[in-house]
Amino acid sequence: MDTEGTIAPATADEARERYEALGSTAQVVVKEVAKAMAMDADEYRERVTSDVVETARDALFASMLEVYVGTREEFDEWTAENDGFAVTEVGSEHVDNVVWHVAPAAETVVAATFQDEREAAVGTLRRQAFGRVYRELVASDGADESAETPDPEE
Repeated sequence: MDTEGTIAPATADEARERYEALGSTAQVVVKEVAKAMAMDADEYRERVTSDVVETARDALFASMLEVYVGTREEFDEWTAENDGFAVTEVGSEHVDNVVWHVAPAAETVVAATFQDEREAAVGTLRRQAFGRVYRELVASDGADESAETPDPEE
């Protein structure tokens, strides 16, 4: 069994803190991508909204989630030893491998099965985990400063 990723928040507060901390990184990524696309300041202001920056932050957070990659037997053994978690599994039970993310804050494990395409399964699983567990968990009542649209002149 292998582990990939660095974000494994134990609590909802920790998940929110990690998510919010990625706001400035998302701004930089969006700004640099816009520069690479040769957007002028007017086009930037028109197209780069706070929703665009928030989407970048969502993707960054999801891409950094800690996941376990193993065989079906390893996953079944893990779930048997950790039966306090609700398990959501996507894919076929008739394949050899499973990738899973443990979300203690939601007492949930999100899993995806795969046969050969490990990288695709990891990406799919991270998006599934973000959508099923973290999107609602990290949502704030209003946009915080780190989700604002960066100034194209800076």
